[in-house]
Amino acid sequence: MTFLKQGEEAQIDLNTLDLQAGRRAFLRTAGVMAAGAAAIGVTGLPGEAAAQEINDAAILNFALNLEYLEAEFYFIAAFGRRLDDGDVTGSGRPGGVIGGKKVDFKTRLILEYAQEIARDERSHVQFLRKALGSAKVARPAINLRSSFTAAARAAGLVDNKTEFDAFANEDNFLLAAFIFEDVGVTAYKGAARFIENKDYLEAAAGILAVEAYHAGAIRGALASRGLFKQAQAISNARDSLDGASDLDQGIGTASDGNIVPTDANGIAFSRTPQQVLNIVYLGEQASEASFFPRKLNGAIA
Repeated sequence: MTFLKQGEEAQIDLNTLDLQAGRRAFLRTAGVMAAGAAAIGVTGLPGEAAAQEINDAAILNFALNLEYLEAEFYFIAAFGRRLDDGDVTGSGRPGGVIGGKKVDFKTRLILEYAQEIARDERSHVQFLRKALGSAKVARPAINLRSSFTAAARAAGLVDNKTEFDAFANEDNFLLAAFIFEDVGVTAYKGAARFIENKDYLEAAAGILAVEAYHAGAIRGALASRGLFKQAQAISNARDSLDGASDLDQGIGTASDGNIVPTDANGIAFSRTPQQVLNIVYLGEQASEASFFPRKLNGAIA
């Protein structure tokens, strides 16, 4: 589909995007070659099936699963309620959300962060669902209770006998949000090279930018409250989960802050879908302690 004439400024209004045409385009698109599927870390699919399944729809559904998680976390924390029933239907195994409650925010700015991010994440869910149409997946089962405890124990924030309630106070909320936000940025960047429809690529770039704004706000709030050691512990845990690479970065120290994690070229780093799955599953396979205890829905799970 064509949005611009030659020389016009690039600007996509996601509310008026011709989603039907875009959907037809990527549903007609053949999947990437099996080698490409292997490169993004897809597991559980034989080579031929992977080549057929890992197309734009599969990538957008992978993103939709992650947006379900973020939207539910923030909406519960900010407003004390979950996504509407009409925003979570689709193919695959539908699931409910366990855990979570409205955070008793004491700081007006952090409350406003939580509310704005919650609305953005719900909008991402709604946009991706509309773009995917009948190809969209349902919200899978999401665990916002024992998953945070498992993550906090893995990071050494609490001992093996202590529960970690992500919704208990502002500090816990910010640390829990930190688990997600950097992962969302790296997931979108890592998947960008595999999106073939350019209109969806531009839309995904827009979502990536918003996720980066969110991540910067959370990182800055953590730094303002002096939670440097705790953030570094979470960063180390993510690094241990996503493989042998040493990419993740904390927020620095009180004397040497690191609000924007980049490489030597000032570029944000990428994660493959498999690396992202290892983090949200809290290991190589989903379990009862995972954020997605029954795995994601869709081809990349």
